[in-house]
Amino acid sequence: MTYFRIILGLFILFLVLPAKALDRTKIADTALNVTPLLIGQSAPNSKLQTVNGDPVSLKALTMQKPTVLIFYRGGWCPYCNRQLAGLKDIEDKLDALGYQILAISPETPAQLQEQKLQTKFTVQLLADPELEAISGFGIGFYVPDEKRTTYKSKWDINLTSDKNSGKAVLPAPAVFILDTNGKVLFSYVNPDFKTRISPELLYQAAKLSL
Repeated sequence: MTYFRIILGLFILFLVLPAKALDRTKIADTALNVTPLLIGQSAPNSKLQTVNGDPVSLKALTMQKPTVLIFYRGGWCPYCNRQLAGLKDIEDKLDALGYQILAISPETPAQLQEQKLQTKFTVQLLADPELEAISGFGIGFYVPDEKRTTYKSKWDINLTSDKNSGKAVLPAPAVFILDTNGKVLFSYVNPDFKTRISPELLYQAAKLSL
């Protein structure tokens, strides 16, 4: 029964999310309106930064191995940290399948360094302060000004701004599985930041994507 639920869940993810992505735009007005890349489409060759601030292209990274690509809000987000910590349960199994795991957030390299020191994550963290990958994958959305102010006043969180509008942007938490050509094989995007794909379901998706 558990295996059946996993397969059913995968079917729903493959079927529903791409259908919503047909009217994809770069940055949505709300998390509910993000329009992620279609399965079968190619990932953008976004410019990113390592935790040391070194520039790196997403294409150069994903050419090396099939990739489990995770977008998360930032090291300040407990739900994101819980998701990344949960990857330890499947990291060895994904590695045995030939996958690498990359995790992208809109934070700066310095912020990622601090997160890595505090959490001891083994996953490769990448910074997207220019929002190239977040907008290119169609998962970015504008944060209302009042919520941005609350993040700053209550928790001292500085959200990344879109250079064109000056508005704060966050990614809807997402997972994409890419082949070495950058083609999207699987996607999971949920506008509710508290809901994440389980490690076991992600592993099954990666296994079925080969």
